[in-house]
Amino acid sequence: MPRTKATVYLDPDVLRATRVRAARTGRRDSDIVEEALREYLGFAVIDRIRSRSNLTPEEAMRLANEEVHAARRERRGSADS
Repeated sequence: MPRTKATVYLDPDVLRATRVRAARTGRRDSDIVEEALREYLGFAVIDRIRSRSNLTPEEAMRLANEEVHAARRERRGSADS
């Protein structure tokens, strides 16, 4: 997916630490910022789960739908009690 340019304002200490990490790892500043945001926003967890799964997208969607329906049935059952 192509990247989009964004302007952000960072605390000088955060920017300095970002640049140090980028230099030590041989990457660009933007790579460090994107990696941190992916972790913070939960994208990294999803990527790790996907890498360990052998489900097709269709199978994953079916399983997710089954779980949602089961949770809803369970919630309705406990509301009746």
